[in-house]
Amino acid sequence: MIGGIAVGAGAGIAAILLLHPLARQGMLGAMRAADRPVGLLLTRRDALALLGAGGLAALAVAEARMRRAGAAGSALCVARPALTEGPFFVDDRLERSDIRTDPVDGSTTPGTPLGLTLRVSRLRAGACAPLAGAMVDLWHCDALGVYSDVAGPGVGTLGRKFLRGYQLTDDEGLARFTTIYPGWYPGRAVHVHFKVRSAAGGGRAHEYTSQLFFDDALTDQVHARPPYAIRGLRPVRNPSDGLYRDAGAQLTLAATPAGAGYAASFDLALETG
Repeated sequence: MIGGIAVGAGAGIAAILLLHPLARQGMLGAMRAADRPVGLLLTRRDALALLGAGGLAALAVAEARMRRAGAAGSALCVARPALTEGPFFVDDRLERSDIRTDPVDGSTTPGTPLGLTLRVSRLRAGACAPLAGAMVDLWHCDALGVYSDVAGPGVGTLGRKFLRGYQLTDDEGLARFTTIYPGWYPGRAVHVHFKVRSAAGGGRAHEYTSQLFFDDALTDQVHARPPYAIRGLRPVRNPSDGLYRDAGAQLTLAATPAGAGYAASFDLALETG
């Protein structure tokens, strides 16, 4: 802890500085305001400047331990920057792997299938291990850019539950979801939201929230097909999205073809105390 700033060591070092308030001026205004960064992403050089010479040694030790863990075939410890949850998180506590269906009426959300696996690791005292029993929420918009369980101008999905759900990580720290490739809505590049909650020791709880992005070229291909194509070309690509510019390089999925759709996995490490 340096001057009230929490600094973590590793490939991505995030310092969470100051939360921005949600400006509730209509649905679009809320989306844009809530999607402002909640923290400042520091590079390795920035962190070392804050930590000084002593921090250099500590950082080198932590990185060496992570490399040894990776070489041994254990969980990959990668620190990731946190991003805002946005205005559409609803704590439904809906435990399920396939989030395409709406339990309200049994309907299935149309779209290109996407299998997404999150591998969550615990980083404690420089050691990396799978984090079992963590609660991982996933939520995003449908092919037409609409979120479920939302009330607002032109949106009437309150009470619906499509494209929302959570999984508990298994003994390998894995949470697996079946969903669809997301569409777009004004003001943002294509993305999905996720939140990880777990015990942090000493009776404390740990919560980490961020977003995942997609390669623009792949999105072009997917969105050229039904049911996405009816929306036309999206106005915001990754380089024009403020959150992507801040942290997107560390939060972009490498999706590959799988059956009729795509599959992707993502590694992240949490300091749990």
